[in-house]
Amino acid sequence: MYFAQTIVDAAALGSLYALVALAIGFVFGIMRLINFAQGDYITIGAYSLIVPSAAAAPGLMFGALPIPLMLCAIIALVIVIALVTERIAFRPLRQTNAATLLVSSFAVSYFLQHLVMLVYTSRPKSIDISHGLNTVIGIGGLRVPGTELITIGVCAALLIALLMFLRLTPMGIQMRAAAENFQMARLLGIPANRIIAVAFAISGVLSGAVSMLFVMQTGTLDIHMGSLPVIYAFFATVIGGMGSLAGAVLGGFIVGCFGVFLQAYLPSDLRPFRDAGVFALVILTLLVKPNGLIANSNNRERV
Repeated sequence: MYFAQTIVDAAALGSLYALVALAIGFVFGIMRLINFAQGDYITIGAYSLIVPSAAAAPGLMFGALPIPLMLCAIIALVIVIALVTERIAFRPLRQTNAATLLVSSFAVSYFLQHLVMLVYTSRPKSIDISHGLNTVIGIGGLRVPGTELITIGVCAALLIALLMFLRLTPMGIQMRAAAENFQMARLLGIPANRIIAVAFAISGVLSGAVSMLFVMQTGTLDIHMGSLPVIYAFFATVIGGMGSLAGAVLGGFIVGCFGVFLQAYLPSDLRPFRDAGVFALVILTLLVKPNGLIANSNNRERV
């Protein structure tokens, strides 16, 4: 029964990492850019739950809404932030080399971090937006917090919606073509600006959902709260295969589940070194499969 309980916990954490990895994968698949500002999208979405003027003793803003409206409000805000950063910080540099875009993503990340710090201060804050859903639910012999079930459900719904979008809509088909060969897609008339903007908007949708789910589970706000999920999600995209959306999701679940199992089964004196085990998994995977578990056709040659 303890093993089954661990499986549920691993699925909930893996869902969060899968969503963040997918957000990274959407942008990388088209622009070949690892957007490290993705973590700050998560942070801004989380901090939008409280009123800025009441940051010392947080009063609820979006967090006072019912959960569906809360999710929609956070996603809308994060989409706007993602589109603004794409238009101002990335679009003018699109013709430069990849290193310049990477430096720009770090600059955007630091700017957004300090913007949050300016508005809300750097002190961590506690907040409860669970609306009573932290109550443990008995399922057979399992005791599962309601927030974990919501996390798994939201992740499944978003993954199905994105799969249908990519498979059934003209824009989704164009995005898949751009991810395979962006230059050829442009030559065939696919609008580059629109495709990249949609990729950033989708990354905003996923980051906004992660913001709410993460705060529901932890009940805390911190200006660096998005950094660790993005680092783990980056590991997940590497394990799954850079540029592969299916690989990003698979890698997210692998990293999340592996971390939870290490936490559950390592001896207590070794648990503080759990992250080292995750790093070792990344190294081992790359030694065996240098291009990731699901290699992208444009990413087979790696020096």
